[in-house]
Amino acid sequence: MQQQIYYATGRRKAAVACLRLTPGNPSCLVNGKEMKTYVERQLLVNHINMPLDVTGTVGKVGFKCKVMGGGKSGQAGAIRLALARALCKMDGMLRKPLKEAGFLVRDARVVERKKYGQPKARKRFQFSKR
Repeated sequence: MQQQIYYATGRRKAAVACLRLTPGNPSCLVNGKEMKTYVERQLLVNHINMPLDVTGTVGKVGFKCKVMGGGKSGQAGAIRLALARALCKMDGMLRKPLKEAGFLVRDARVVERKKYGQPKARKRFQFSKR
């Protein structure tokens, strides 16, 4: 019997995550490594696992994820969005708790660009009257 696989994509800042969700297999791999060894920080591991905690699917599903671009924090946010979207595809009844928790909304905040003639995006050179 063919095991069902659910695909989803998530984005955050400059990071893009392509995720394959497999019910029944509890292993979580990111770029070929165990999730905890790849992400390194426990705070980000908890951030990724939030959709699983809300839906009560911890240990019941696993995923393989390929992440490109950005830093570890942006990648963790991209994985979380992809995981939430894949859980919705797997079971439509999980959509309501994921939507109420805010896991299906893409966080569109990105770094503001540096303006010309200034040292940073918002910082200004010191004004001198004389």
